[in-house]
Amino acid sequence: MIRKATLKDVRQIHALLQHYGRQGELLPRPLSALYDHLRDFTVYMEDGEEITGCCALQICWEDMAEIRSLAVWPELRSKGAGSALLLHALKEARELGIRKVFALTYRPGFFARHGFGETAKESLPQKIWADCLNCVKFPDCDEVAMLREVEE
Repeated sequence: MIRKATLKDVRQIHALLQHYGRQGELLPRPLSALYDHLRDFTVYMEDGEEITGCCALQICWEDMAEIRSLAVWPELRSKGAGSALLLHALKEARELGIRKVFALTYRPGFFARHGFGETAKESLPQKIWADCLNCVKFPDCDEVAMLREVEE
């Protein structure tokens, strides 16, 4: 099941993102940022009340949004949960009238399988760099920028 995140989901989302943050596979987000951006998040639940995946669609500019914090617990990887979350985010982007979606990722192959192509980070709006300034890896970012046009 995929649904929009609620306040009761924040701690589980945080635990999932921290798991991958500790491994260096995802940039960790503080709990306060999750509350600030809760409306951006969608969650995936395999069974019951446990969140097994999450994804955020953050609007960046008038026609562009970013896929952020796409994560699935290891036991559900390769079972379609990540793809389902990404496709749901792309559908949401289309419904909002967003024409381009990008991601900064350590897994470019996953995004390439979903129609994203590699792009220069410098081609992205300057607005996204505000978050980069607070990143522990700035200015030596090793994420790959991926971009996809959203079909109408």
